[in-house]
Amino acid sequence: MHILVDAMGGDNAPLEIVKGAVEAVSELGTEVTLVGRGEDILAALHRLGYDDLPAGVSVSHASQVVEMTDSPAVSGKEKPDSSMAVGLRMLAAGDGDAFVSAGSTGALLAGASLTVKRIKGVRRAALAPVIPTKSGGALLIDCGANLECKPEYLLQFGYMGSLYARKALGVEAPRVGLLNIGTEAAKGPELQKEAYKLLLEAGRAGLLNFTGNIEGRDVAFGAADVIVSDGYSGNIFLKTMEGVGLYFADMLKGLFYRNALTKVSALMVKSGLRAFKKTLDYTETGGSPLLGLQMPVIKAHGSSNAKAVKNAIRQARDFSAGGVIGAIAENIPSLAAGEEPA
Repeated sequence: MHILVDAMGGDNAPLEIVKGAVEAVSELGTEVTLVGRGEDILAALHRLGYDDLPAGVSVSHASQVVEMTDSPAVSGKEKPDSSMAVGLRMLAAGDGDAFVSAGSTGALLAGASLTVKRIKGVRRAALAPVIPTKSGGALLIDCGANLECKPEYLLQFGYMGSLYARKALGVEAPRVGLLNIGTEAAKGPELQKEAYKLLLEAGRAGLLNFTGNIEGRDVAFGAADVIVSDGYSGNIFLKTMEGVGLYFADMLKGLFYRNALTKVSALMVKSGLRAFKKTLDYTETGGSPLLGLQMPVIKAHGSSNAKAVKNAIRQARDFSAGGVIGAIAENIPSLAAGEEPA
């Protein structure tokens, strides 16, 4: 498996990106091409103790960098030789099996849609991170790529999310829930009401396992395996969940390190606390797949460290090997443009 990595994207580029890529080659057996300013990549490798390129690692030079402050709409035109643009063109040309970037989400979505292109019949590509739940995890789709949606977009999100959960995450019959303010079919704005009808019809046709509306409070308890949402609501939900998790982690730390007695108690439950912290650690997941594109693209967190980059590369490898894109391309026509499933 050959993974293309944007070496210049993210807050900790290029050192942490390069370090994570080298670790991925060593631990996962993948080949990696680091795309970016060659001199900066080689300098990072030197800081890591490498005088030559490690086995399995190659470099593709790109002179420009897409900054977080750059407008997504014009970054591709103004910076055609950026590490992101060059990496996406390499992916589209078949020079790699997947692409990973911790750079600007907007620029990545726009660049991937124009260069890699969407699967025929897919109306919008969507970001789909795995969020922690009591039952292990759930796929949230969309979480920010599409702030304004139509009901047929949500139908396709549910279908693509279900295929990804089944083929890449190993969930046998993924339960698909629609994020809403109540479980009743008549609840929510017009978008959610119409999307509910389309998802229900798809469920009755056997195209996915739709279980109905799901409230935000039930997500963490594993009420569904795939959470369908418009990008605006999904992003608010995701960041609220992240904030609450960090808050409770901080509260627990303060509680157990208050005095000598609580410190002893902390030692007794150390393994449990470590497992709890791990479920909230975004570096364990690596990133979010952009579903609906013709090739696998993974958006890593902007503040990714080496561990997060390594796991994003693992995620890209599994995405590519899982046959998700082929399954979407083969089955999406029946759901295109909001048509009733055959």
